[in-house]
Amino acid sequence: MSAKHRRSANDYELLPRDSLDQEARDYPELHVASPWFSPLLRFSNRAVYAHYVTPRRRKRSVLRLVYWLLFSIPHFILLLVLCTSIFFPSYTNRPAHYVTLRQRALNSTEPGRANPYGEKVFVAAALYEEKGNLVSGAWGKAVLQLIDLLGPEHVHLSVYEDNPDLKTKQALVDFRKKVPSNANSTIIFEDLDLGTLPHITLPTGEERLKRIAFLAEVRNRALAPIDKHGVQFDKILFLNDVIFDPIDAAQLLFATNIDSNGRANYAGACAVDFINAFKFYDRFATLGFEADLTGIPFFPWFTSAQAGISRNDVLSGTDAVRVRSCWGGMVAYEARWFQHHSPLDQALAPNATDESSTAISVERIRTSPLRFRYAKATFWESSECCLINADLQYRETGKALPSENRIFMNPYIRVAYDERTFLWLSLTRRPERLYSLIHDFLNKMMGMPYTTNRINEEPGDKVTDTWWEYDNPSRGLAPDATNEDFKGHWVETEREAEPGGWCGGVNLLVIHEKPEHGEGKWSRINPPHPPSK
Repeated sequence: MSAKHRRSANDYELLPRDSLDQEARDYPELHVASPWFSPLLRFSNRAVYAHYVTPRRRKRSVLRLVYWLLFSIPHFILLLVLCTSIFFPSYTNRPAHYVTLRQRALNSTEPGRANPYGEKVFVAAALYEEKGNLVSGAWGKAVLQLIDLLGPEHVHLSVYEDNPDLKTKQALVDFRKKVPSNANSTIIFEDLDLGTLPHITLPTGEERLKRIAFLAEVRNRALAPIDKHGVQFDKILFLNDVIFDPIDAAQLLFATNIDSNGRANYAGACAVDFINAFKFYDRFATLGFEADLTGIPFFPWFTSAQAGISRNDVLSGTDAVRVRSCWGGMVAYEARWFQHHSPLDQALAPNATDESSTAISVERIRTSPLRFRYAKATFWESSECCLINADLQYRETGKALPSENRIFMNPYIRVAYDERTFLWLSLTRRPERLYSLIHDFLNKMMGMPYTTNRINEEPGDKVTDTWWEYDNPSRGLAPDATNEDFKGHWVETEREAEPGGWCGGVNLLVIHEKPEHGEGKWSRINPPHPPSK
């Protein structure tokens, strides 16, 4: 290369070999922007601006944000669940008197150790099982442990089972032998003739047995021995076919809503039952303090409608959530509302198999010991477990919806319908405080709670109802009825309002007594309604 085309080495600016070289170079003094403002100055450079605003660059930035969110949100939720479960668990750290009662139960083997005041307890269960899997399994074991905790001499166990199979009969015989000899017990199984129970008449003239009438009857048969042994009981404990902790049952009986004397103070106190680890089960019998129906069946169960009293009680962590009705698979009551207090009372009592024992007058509810009943109207259904709570409030106060009542749900006490679910409950309850916002949002989106019926009725009021009556009931009630078959007219009927009108709704649930009634043990018959337009 000729000299005239050769450049001096000084004409070339060497690239730095490392960052130290770069930092060592002398630069002219520059104005330094404040740290928070300096990133914005970069956009004054046209090349930098173009770099960020090109469609391809924007797309990549959005994708990065989406990927980051998809990655971060689950981790954030997991961290939130863990922190809540560990540091702010729901219904896990029980009040001190619960802990004391549990320690008494665990630190001794003396019978009656979980019954600090020696109270008399009537334990009642109306069961249906196959092959004796309840009384010979976890349920039977828990009941025997409960008798030991309460003290056999303080307990009367009453178990009633209708139409059991051969294995169940033998299991009941074996179970009876395991009950301590110093505990009173009445364990009855029989082939119940459903034809002897009160039936309703359909518009077609056919007679059917209401499912609720049947359930009320068998519960009353389990309750029947309460006045046969001359014992004035302090508490009643009703048990469904649930898996439960015997110490929990003792806490429900003796620790719920204690007063200044350390004694439980309630007319009725219910556990909370679960069909799986998250889902609350017995919504049919549960109404909030404002006679409001429950919301979506996970914690906190009740909605924020009206004053949201029951929901707020749940979120406060109390062991005495105010409700109008609950059952929850296990429920304790003051026994005085269910017992006769003199021989004359007992002599005047209806027989357990009489129709009057399950469909009774308002006056009898006000004056007689409480018994389970059903709604007498053909196309109206109320849970027998809700009606017993409504009757109790009316019996205690003389009002359908008293401003103060003593029916409580106790969320510390939880039961399940299978052992696996029961084992999960101690874990799944811990983070449930986090559910409240999404629960409230979903309730509002679904329009819950649904309307409560007959909420303004007072027992004894004369009420006129309007019902749709089919011109051809046989066709209108047929499973394959068409819109044309629903033609009819409105009719008015009069009735006397009873306690617990707010328990029910337009419906009809019937027992299958004959093969032609259909598969399964019961089904729903659609109430008459006008044809769609």
